[in-house]
Amino acid sequence: LKSLIFQLKIEVFNLMSAETQKVEVKHTVDMFKKYKDLLLELTRKNVKLKYRNSWLGIFWSFLQPLLNMIVLSIVFGALLGRKADGVVCYPVYLFSGRLIYEFFVTSTKQSLTAFRRNAAIIKKVYVPKYMYPLSSTLSTFVTFSISTLCYICVWIFFKLTGISGGADLTVSWKIVLVFLPMILLLMFSVGIGLVLSVVNVYFRDIEYIWDVCTKLLMYMVPILYSLKRFEGRKLVWFIKINPLYSMIELFRQCVLYGDSVPAQFLSWKLVLYATGVSIASLVIGIYVFNKYSDKIVYHL
Repeated sequence: LKSLIFQLKIEVFNLMSAETQKVEVKHTVDMFKKYKDLLLELTRKNVKLKYRNSWLGIFWSFLQPLLNMIVLSIVFGALLGRKADGVVCYPVYLFSGRLIYEFFVTSTKQSLTAFRRNAAIIKKVYVPKYMYPLSSTLSTFVTFSISTLCYICVWIFFKLTGISGGADLTVSWKIVLVFLPMILLLMFSVGIGLVLSVVNVYFRDIEYIWDVCTKLLMYMVPILYSLKRFEGRKLVWFIKINPLYSMIELFRQCVLYGDSVPAQFLSWKLVLYATGVSIASLVIGIYVFNKYSDKIVYHL
């Protein structure tokens, strides 16, 4: 009898989930507006929890990328920071690549564990499940914005002092387009994060696999080195098909190269490729999430 009652409860829950899913699909925009305050609150909570029990608090979003840049510049600057390779002020060049990379890696890792971290709430209270991975990505975007302020300070410092070729740094009209690679990066990260958040519920080992992949990713895009070092090799083509490369390069074309290198205007090929990949990843992420997210409660 207990087994029968349990089966009936499961069937009722499945019917309710199906009806809820139909309503959500029909009123997606209305549902998003209804829970927008909750999304903001979850985002705020994630930012606070990240630096809880830390003396410096959110100031680490400013300090951490700065310290990483100093260490990596000291270790790799003399070896990979040659001006002949097209590197304009190696510390700033390095910082710009690491900024994009760190946001992507951190946001996807946060999204990947979003359901597991909020399992207790998911089992008790109904909330559109996309709120959890989406708020994880948005909270990372907040810290990314703070790190961008640190990047501006570093850029100004090297420009004024002229250290490490900082005198070659210039500002051009392209700086107003910096929002483009940032928006494309956000879309790309949300799409990948949605997929990873669902996959991690069914296949827990993906957390460790993704950790290895992200470490490998740092060396697969020109963050520490310039792509000109590999001109004429097949490796260049392999690096360029990485979506993260196009976003890092677009970001650098907006804030780093300026008009000192006339050939370095925004590449329309990179814009089209990055836009296509970002939209595709977002669409795939939404599709996978809508298809499999309703059953994750059984696996948490």
